[in-house]
Amino acid sequence: MAERECSRVPGGVHQHVFGLGAVAHMVLGGKMGSYLAVNLGFGFGVTIGVHMAGNISGAHMNAALTFTSCALGRMSWKKFPVYVLGQFLGSFVAAATIYGLFYNAIIDFSGGKLMTTGPTATANIFATYLPDHMTLWRGFLDEVVVTGMLQLCLLAIADKGNNPTLLGTQAIVTGILVVIIGISLGMNSGYAINPSRDLPPRFFTFLAGWGSQVFRTKDWWWVPVVAPPLGAYCGAIIYLFFIGSNKRQEPQVLENPLAFEDHKISVLPKTTSHQHGVASLTPVSVYPEDRPSALYHP
Repeated sequence: MAERECSRVPGGVHQHVFGLGAVAHMVLGGKMGSYLAVNLGFGFGVTIGVHMAGNISGAHMNAALTFTSCALGRMSWKKFPVYVLGQFLGSFVAAATIYGLFYNAIIDFSGGKLMTTGPTATANIFATYLPDHMTLWRGFLDEVVVTGMLQLCLLAIADKGNNPTLLGTQAIVTGILVVIIGISLGMNSGYAINPSRDLPPRFFTFLAGWGSQVFRTKDWWWVPVVAPPLGAYCGAIIYLFFIGSNKRQEPQVLENPLAFEDHKISVLPKTTSHQHGVASLTPVSVYPEDRPSALYHP
């Protein structure tokens, strides 16, 4: 059990290190980074995390998806705090790692002033912040919808009764899904879609020098914590109601009796009395293909 929970930490570290590192390149590196690179970093970071922890712990690296699994009765609520703790620890360590690797670049870019807004803001390397064109509640709705689509697609990917991915390809398909969500729906709120991706790195920046402004800026901090679980649950309900309940149920096919063609069954006919009262037993073979005349006398 402890081994399973610990596997979430390195899985989460790798997932977020690649994603946050790509954001650092976009914010600090100018031409060395791009929005596409950010999506690729997070997407294939998820792929590596699934490969690393999938066979041990089920690769639970998203608190919103873990919440939904518990709410649908697919996982015990007793595991929820342990799973989420492992996820939070993994993303916190990832944020600390990126801070250590890019410390000089952060200080040089910001002029030593760690800000959450403005042209030299660097807090957005670690957590999501609303752009100027978004309001708080539109951002909330955005996170609900995007996370719902993530959950709905993940159920389709893994649903063995529908059209699941090929064996061994689930990790790469999941990563591609994250990339697609990012490049198509990520502009409005930064597609946090995971409380474990946003809150621990935000708390790290609070400790590392950005201060309380990481929680006060547009009062956004609670939305990536509350909206993704709500969205994931709605997405799962939509999938189960509209798709899961309408899947064609294949009728059970009885075993073909011809499969037993080679298995001869010996039966005993009526005995015939002889002069000395000794019964003569002649074996008779029964073949399925000889019906309706069931007995075949060799």
